Amino acid sequence: MNILAAFVIIFSIVSDQLTKFWAADVLRNGESIKIIGNFLRFTYAENRGAAFSILQNQRIFFLVITVIMLIILGVIYFKNKNMSKLSKLSIAMIAGGAIGNFIDRLRLGYVIDFIDVRFGSFYNFPVFNIADSVVVCGTILMIILILFNKFEMSGSDERI
Repeated sequence: MNILAAFVIIFSIVSDQLTKFWAADVLRNGESIKIIGNFLRFTYAENRGAAFSILQNQRIFFLVITVIMLIILGVIYFKNKNMSKLSKLSIAMIAGGAIGNFIDRLRLGYVIDFIDVRFGSFYNFPVFNIADSVVVCGTILMIILILFNKFEMSGSDERI
């Protein structure tokens, strides 16, 4: 594994876990901290499901799926010698975020969420965390690369 990919994974996990420890310590009592008016606030939430709280209380399922997904990402990453820097980055982001939420599920039985985005009375986005953000950004990057036929390919043997 190259240095940038390792850094992205470690940074994703550490920043995710530190912010979750902070949220559990500061926000657990039901407080909500406004960051940008009513648009962005920090609010403690425990998610026992997946995105949008679907599949509640399926902890073992999520632990197994995460391990399988990390194995698949690892195989893709290490089997492709000419993978582009952006392809490596997308895999590292997805893996780092997945591991961050995996740690919560393993340790606590649920995932701590705290980033609360609200669009007035129109729509309240589901509360999420740093790991979720990293997974989503890595997935969007991977989708763009796939759509433009750039995933896994590199003109030379580039190293990050």
